[in-house]
Formats: sequence, structure tokens, C-alpha cells
Amino acid sequence: MNQNLKYRHELKFLINRHQYYVLRQRLRGLARYDEHAGTSGEYHIRSLYFDDINNSALHDKLGGLRDRRKYRIRIYNQRDDLIHFEKKIKTGDRIAKVKERLTRETVDAILAGQIEGLNVPEKPLLLELYREMKQQLLAPRVIVDYVREPFICPNGNVRITFDKELRTGLHAVDLFDPDLRPVSAIDDQLIILEVKYDEYIPEILRAALQMEGLKQQSASKYVICRKFLKTNAWEDY
Repeated sequence: MNQNLKYRHELKFLINRHQYYVLRQRLRGLARYDEHAGTSGEYHIRSLYFDDINNSALHDKLGGLRDRRKYRIRIYNQRDDLIHFEKKIKTGDRIAKVKERLTRETVDAILAGQIEGLNVPEKPLLLELYREMKQQLLAPRVIVDYVREPFICPNGNVRITFDKELRTGLHAVDLFDPDLRPVSAIDDQLIILEVKYDEYIPEILRAALQMEGLKQQSASKYVICRKFLKTNAWEDY
């Protein structure tokens, strides 16, 4: 584990609509909405995930490897004024994330296969992306699209999110395509609950999250959406 990174715990659950309504009602009295959420308490996320020629990120996840990493470009509310390239690192149940801001022009160049602009030594993460694309043939694979409802609690630096309406762009990779019509990638009645925290969850929040039938499980949005491409044997895992 890289001690220079800020690692956090991450727990994931698949919940139904009834569990969502009950949990949301409890959290409204214990936590507050993230300041980036709109008046509805939600915002839209669209991510473009990358993988190499061997689909390493996909197979590492399916194989349950303890140490994994994923690369993605992420935008919010379908706008291009805030774009991040992110590397998500997972070790056991702890995660860390490093990111670099991108311009719309840089994203368009990446999608066009013009990556020399990433060869910037003073920006290590972009340089890593450049080398991965050159040496491992890392390339855009799938768009993951959903609506997030985020709650935060300063004690323990806890962040609880409900990710709804999970959709996939199938073979499309243009994040900004106005004609993109992502298709549903999961049962509409299911919602992905994520709980992230530093070292502890306040007992009052832990109690609020206890529900009959609520079990921690793998809920990778990337894997769920990749399975819709149905081009490899792993779709039957």
C-alpha cells in the first residue's frame, strides 16, 4: 500500500426502492446533502472507463484481486467546464483516488487517438495515462452513466451515496455526444449504496444503516456496464 496516498474504506450494497426510501429518510436527520448537489439533492455523473488490451481492470475485478486500479474520465451534469481524469486504486476494502483536471480539447484529442499532449512530465498522472496507452494499449471501453444522491457527515469524514438509474453507453465512448442514449444496465428497482469513510463511522450513522437483508456485496458499475457489450466469455461469470 502506498503510504503517500489517502486511503479510505469503501462499502457497497445493492438495495431496493423500499430500503432506499427508509434509509434516505433516516439520513436526512443525521447527515446533510453534499454542497455540490442541486436543489433536488442530486447530480448526474458520466464516466468513461479505460482498460488495456488484456482487459486487466475487468478481469482483476472479476477475479477478486486484492490490489486493483481503474482509469476513467468523469464529467458532471453533462457539462465540460469540470472534467477529471481519475485513477482509482483499491487495496482490500480501502480505496484511494488521484486525479488531474482536463480540458475539453484534451478529451477530444484522446478520443481521436491523439495522445502526445499527455506526454507531460510535470503532470505524472497524465504521463502515466500516456505510457499506458502507448505500451499497454489502454483505450476507452465503456460509458457509465447514473444519478447520484450524496450525503456527508464530517465526523469520520463519512460519505454516503445512492447511485440511481445506472445506464451504459454500450460501445459509445464520446462523453459529450448530444445524441447518446444510454440504456439501462440494472433493474430500475435496484440502487447502489456506497459508504466511504476514513477510520470510523459514527455509531448513530452505523445504527441508521442497519437494515434486515442489507448485505455488503460487490457492485462494480464498470463491470455491470461492460457485461452489456457481450463480446467475451466473461459475460457468463
